[in-house]
Amino acid sequence: VNELPDLAGKIQVGLFNIMQEGDVQIKGYPIRLPLDVLLVFTANPEDYTARGKIVTPLKDRIGSEIRTHYPLTVDQGIEITAQEAWIERRGSNAPQVRMPKFIREIVENIAFLAREDKKVDKRSGVSQRLPISVLENVVSNAERRALRNGEDVAVPRVLDLYAALPAITGKLELEYEGELKGGDAVARDLVRSAVGRVFTSYYDGVNLNAIVQYFDLGGALRVDASSTAADVAQQLGQIQGLLEKTRALGLSSNEPDAMRAAAGEFILEGLYAHRRVSRNEELGFVADERKHRNDYASDDEDQQQQTQQTSAKRRRQFN
Repeated sequence: VNELPDLAGKIQVGLFNIMQEGDVQIKGYPIRLPLDVLLVFTANPEDYTARGKIVTPLKDRIGSEIRTHYPLTVDQGIEITAQEAWIERRGSNAPQVRMPKFIREIVENIAFLAREDKKVDKRSGVSQRLPISVLENVVSNAERRALRNGEDVAVPRVLDLYAALPAITGKLELEYEGELKGGDAVARDLVRSAVGRVFTSYYDGVNLNAIVQYFDLGGALRVDASSTAADVAQQLGQIQGLLEKTRALGLSSNEPDAMRAAAGEFILEGLYAHRRVSRNEELGFVADERKHRNDYASDDEDQQQQTQQTSAKRRRQFN
């Protein structure tokens, strides 16, 4: 029986004899059922829905109450999401979907981070439906791009996570602080934090200075959402050492362009999440703005120090 508290009190009372005596009343006539009856009920906590309650006499006759919980680990969440999400949908003309492991991990970490975020209402919670819906939307956006470009393989990228923001905002109840910031901004922060967490698990301690230096020297890269996988892979290949670092993700040298593009973009998004590079809607990935501001500040300080030294020298000469 699903959602037991939603049943009327009289119906709940009618379950007494079924559970205890094994008989029912049909238009006033008692009928004994020669069966060993087992009833299993499901219900949300009373403070979650506030729609109804289990009447006390019936609750007293329930043998065991098992409280379920959110997945305790990311791996458990990934397994549940993979079981429930509709991503195996290849038809006659549909492209083959290849799901990178790091995309699954990012999607699951979005839910885990949302459950910890103070801007998200803990009473309503963040159900497992969030990563399930996000993963389905991510795959749909990757399929749409592959179909438009006439590609045989569709590989979800971090870019597709931002296209799936409605699947996040539609499932979050925000606290006052979150309402002030806005659901879209909260969802973007969750995606960025999830990318940063997964990126750290793969690239903690890995030297990526050559990639960062490309942007520090004035390089920029704008990844268009509708570009073909070959074009994106070619753009990423211009950054020295970027595609070589995708081996840490378990990719081989003969991977299709769609997989290489997804992996390379993940590295850039990870650097952005850790604030080693910047990203904006107009220019795409660029050098970290704060670092440039610090460089300018250092130049100003050096110039000011030189001016002060020159003035002091002139005063000494005058004296």
